[in-house]
Amino acid sequence: MKKVFLIITNLVLVSSLVFAQKDQKATAILDEMSKKYQNMKSFSASFTYGTEGNNAKMTESYKGDVTVKGAKFHLKMAGQEVFANGKDLYTYVKETNEVNITEFDPAMQEELSPTKIYTIYKKGYKYVFLEEVKEGSQFYEVVELSPEDKSSKIAKVQIKVNKSDKSVKSWKVWDKSGKRTVFRVDRFMPNAPADDKIFTFDKKLYPGVEVVDLR
Repeated sequence: MKKVFLIITNLVLVSSLVFAQKDQKATAILDEMSKKYQNMKSFSASFTYGTEGNNAKMTESYKGDVTVKGAKFHLKMAGQEVFANGKDLYTYVKETNEVNITEFDPAMQEELSPTKIYTIYKKGYKYVFLEEVKEGSQFYEVVELSPEDKSSKIAKVQIKVNKSDKSVKSWKVWDKSGKRTVFRVDRFMPNAPADDKIFTFDKKLYPGVEVVDLR
């Protein structure tokens, strides 16, 4: 019995050490990735957003573009445009030709959006290194994040990081129902031109637009 107990104890200790090592590796991967993006003055990206089926293929998808400069961003996706200039938030819906204006609160923005995925791990998540995968000639490191808040609608998040240049290739989100949402970066441009005027909605460029000011 004593021998069995020692074996079980050793297995638990080994498992704990492996978990700690994975956690340290995950931290290093995420820190290097985050540093890469935060050191940029700005960036722009084109991405594909959609839901994924059990065969790991998207069952429906949308294309999007985003330009980010600090806390400011301009996002185009699924018939909408979102402008954030650091003070106000403009949400334009093409189908209704209407724009809603609200006060901009960075804390209220979707934490898994293309503008914040690079820093979400720093607060409210536990994370571990999951695996290394090869796609074509590139190697990627996958880190899995789990929310510390058990009441979160999110079950887990997997971020795929290019091993060589630390850029984010994609991230996948599972909700509590098992639904999987995927963001895949198709094109990325660091330090992209980003004049401040592109982060504020200009109604002259949208003839007949209805403006709803909710500030």
